[in-house]
Amino acid sequence: MFRKNYILMLLCLAVLAVGCKKDLKSGEAAVVVPQAQVYYTQFSLFQEQNRFRTTNYRKGQLIPINTPVALLSLDTDQAVLRIEPSGQLVIIENVQKFTKDAMPIAFSKIAGTSKVDLNQFSAAERESILAGQVKKDMSKKAVLAAIGYPPQHVTPSLDSDDWTYWSNLFNRFVVKFKNGKVDSIVE
Repeated sequence: MFRKNYILMLLCLAVLAVGCKKDLKSGEAAVVVPQAQVYYTQFSLFQEQNRFRTTNYRKGQLIPINTPVALLSLDTDQAVLRIEPSGQLVIIENVQKFTKDAMPIAFSKIAGTSKVDLNQFSAAERESILAGQVKKDMSKKAVLAAIGYPPQHVTPSLDSDDWTYWSNLFNRFVVKFKNGKVDSIVE
């Protein structure tokens, strides 16, 4: 927790140091990061049409964990990333009513300054994490690395044994844990 708070504090200081510019579409101030700080995805996420919503739908093009991304801008409800080395742009949209997080916190869950050490997971967990999938017997930490955080409006605590995710706009699934390991996945 200390590490995440530290990263958030650094991100906030960078926001203050860099300044703002007006976003032409929304008219809101957006922070522009001049040297495009490189981060690494902290879980395997999916994007559709160059967008990832923090609702965390599980469809579209896979961006594997530890993919290097450059932060180009950050404002109150979105961040613009460039995937390295392809140069593809991805807009991260924070849906705060579902995440319950401000954009800097939501961003810190998605991307970090260090790669996730995959050696802490079993070979089977690593395979699932890289594919962006959840399978029986994975630890909670491995599930977070594989598919990220469940929206907090339906899973307010990671201490819960039931984490609810959305496959897409209309379908959800529940990852059920027993003794800290995936016991079942209910669609």
